Amino acid sequence: MYKYSDFDEAFVRSRNAQFRRQVERRVDGSLTEDEFKPLRLMNGLYLQLHAYMLRVAIPYGTLSADQMRQLALIADRWDKGYGHFTTRQNIQFNWPKLTDVPDMLDALGDVQMHAIQTSGNTIRNVTADHFAGAAADEIEDPRPTAELIRQWSTDHPEFQALPRKFKIGVTGSPNDRAVTKSHDIGLRIVRGSGGQTGYEVLVGGGLGRTPMVGQVIKPFVRKEDLLPYLEAIVSVYNLMGRRDNKYKARIKITVFENGMEAFRDAVEDRFKVTKREFGGVGADVLREIEAHFAAPAFRNVPEDAYHVARAADPVFRSWTDTNLTDHRAPGYAILTVSLKAHGETPGDATSAQMRLLADLAESYGHGELRISHEQNVILPHVHKSDLPALHAALKTEGLATANIGLVSDIIACPGMDYCALATARSIPVAQEIATHFKAIGLEEAIGQLKIKISGCINACGHHHVGHIGILGLDRAGVENYQITLGGDHTENMAIGERAGPGFAYDEIVPAIERLLRAYLDVREDASETFIDAYRRLGATPFKAALYPAEAERDAA
Repeated sequence: MYKYSDFDEAFVRSRNAQFRRQVERRVDGSLTEDEFKPLRLMNGLYLQLHAYMLRVAIPYGTLSADQMRQLALIADRWDKGYGHFTTRQNIQFNWPKLTDVPDMLDALGDVQMHAIQTSGNTIRNVTADHFAGAAADEIEDPRPTAELIRQWSTDHPEFQALPRKFKIGVTGSPNDRAVTKSHDIGLRIVRGSGGQTGYEVLVGGGLGRTPMVGQVIKPFVRKEDLLPYLEAIVSVYNLMGRRDNKYKARIKITVFENGMEAFRDAVEDRFKVTKREFGGVGADVLREIEAHFAAPAFRNVPEDAYHVARAADPVFRSWTDTNLTDHRAPGYAILTVSLKAHGETPGDATSAQMRLLADLAESYGHGELRISHEQNVILPHVHKSDLPALHAALKTEGLATANIGLVSDIIACPGMDYCALATARSIPVAQEIATHFKAIGLEEAIGQLKIKISGCINACGHHHVGHIGILGLDRAGVENYQITLGGDHTENMAIGERAGPGFAYDEIVPAIERLLRAYLDVREDASETFIDAYRRLGATPFKAALYPAEAERDAA
């Protein structure tokens, strides 16, 4: 893991001290709320429906055991004993008092964390593949690249007042687990013709009210050219991006309105300048960063305990079937710990759960944890012989749910329970879907499925790219839920198609049941997933299940 330099440490401490003084001025009335708002947003502090919310950056989703313990301490001391992990690999504390926030930021600084640029019209927390450094299919660990971008973008003087917020995601695998095509800039590590690694660069992705799939602006950028090329893209966007309408201010609209060819030409012209200005410094810094991400010392020991437990315990076997992913080291597995126990809030973790995860990471996972954009926690390096003991420990805090990739492994934004922008609830819908399909015994039969729920058009729940997406809206003061079908968040990213009219709150779970029972009826066999059946058959049989009365009228 990356360790702060003296500069990093001094910078964060200085920013925290500055914000402490700003809070004092707000409390004594020297600053109005309007004056304070841009200052607090620069430090990740929002004002939501019921209280302030502090959003803390977890750069590229990587945490140490000590950092996870500190998050638990913050949750207990200054919040309500839990935190919420988000689709941007951040953690949010939903109930801090304004006067406590400076102390929270100092506590974060003690473990080399901060909340800088988790809000505002600037470059946000850089995200990455949550299996980085461990995945069997990985070309190269993307985290050094993500750290390089974090250092370049943090407090960048030119990019603190962009037309809109700006998001960058990085993956090092051909199987994209970082949703790079939904980012303002997506980076995919690829091999060039000579075998060297570089980056395929995509621009103009995004969800929200105008969802768009990112396009390749340059198929290969050398490592030494990455920072000047990123600088060129963001500089051009900063000049060309619209500022007259915040709904049309994202780079996806800039690219759409000007055309990719014109936008690319402007970037290439700017790149000629920025390349000279950087002079290769990015490559030098990247080499220094890479030394922080050396692989741990993997053990070469028998796996017998793992195989014995699988044969003897069906509960353990089910958990390993769903929650493990292939690791690049023999005898090891990547473990995804579900934060989606049936009926719980997706992405929430109690302080006790955080402490347990920290302890288990130290005992069994080389001290590392990852947060996924799917709101789960990953132990990236676990030897299979340790899995029985680890599973037993997870059960003590309700963390052993065997549902990764299944119906109840739902992405959901906080919705109207917390968010001032939301127009409908998300959390109760996710909870009811999860408990309903467990109660009727269909979760395992349905198999792999991505359900994603957003409580407003801003799409923080990624509903556009769910196999089944649910968007909560306000219709004359009543919650109404639209369903989209066929979305995909992978390297084959696709925007889901709206199925038809929305459903009332008490109709949405029965509608999803009809939809999935129809899938079970039409699939070729148990190996055909929902998304594969949808692609084979199209929307017709699924719309008929959602809207049976209309289907009957059409058939008459």
